[in-house]
Amino acid sequence: MAKTVIVYHSSYGHTKRMAEAVAEGAGAELIAIDAEGNLPAGGWEALQAADAIIFGSPTYMGSVSWQFKKFADTSSKQWFTQQWKDKLFAGFTNSATMNGDKLSTLHYLFTLAMQHSGIWVGTGLMPSNSKAAQRNDVNYVGSFAGAMAQSPSDSSPAEMLAGDLETAKLFGKRVADTAAKIKR
Repeated sequence: MAKTVIVYHSSYGHTKRMAEAVAEGAGAELIAIDAEGNLPAGGWEALQAADAIIFGSPTYMGSVSWQFKKFADTSSKQWFTQQWKDKLFAGFTNSATMNGDKLSTLHYLFTLAMQHSGIWVGTGLMPSNSKAAQRNDVNYVGSFAGAMAQSPSDSSPAEMLAGDLETAKLFGKRVADTAAKIKR
């Protein structure tokens, strides 16, 4: 069985709730980046032991949070020795607006994975983009590169839409299934 780890930052709880949904689909371990941009004890070791690493960050000002960026910069030690080479990588994000420049965040996460010589996994989900589509449908936000969710700025994490959370869960399952196929 492949080991999947999710490393994420969440300030207000929306990205944490999304991380939990991804973890449910992937059967993954969660590693939260704290408010100072640090990993908990054992976090780096868990990432080293993982077959797949899923990055998660809210989209702030068109990119990852500064806490996630600090984690990414700190991962230069792993980069220098290519410790994460050939691991699977994937990413997800959440922002308050429908677009919110979330794709810029996913591009950042993709670039970080590529710098670590990783292999990227997208959602594998078709978008809900017909006239009959409803906001609560799976992949309504329409991302192929990674999972995206939208949470109004005045909503609580408990108010996240079931469709966005189901998208996250299906995305997590795809990453874990892909990791299991490669590990064989």
